[in-house]
Amino acid sequence: MTVGIGRGSMREILVVLALAVGGLLLAMLAAFTPWYGVAAGSPEVEVVEMHSPPWVITDGGELTAAGEG
Repeated sequence: MTVGIGRGSMREILVVLALAVGGLLLAMLAAFTPWYGVAAGSPEVEVVEMHSPPWVITDGGELTAAGEG
């Protein structure tokens, strides 16, 4: 059993593969490019620490952040 591949179908397969490889390269570029230092205009990369406020249980039994009244 032999399958014949025409010139047009081979070209279509190569175009699909080229677009897939191009898409993967763009995705890797977007994922691994250090964009955060450039976006903030900072010449150096800085680490940002995130801290949530301490939580307090009020007299009514509600959970609120400390300092919110």
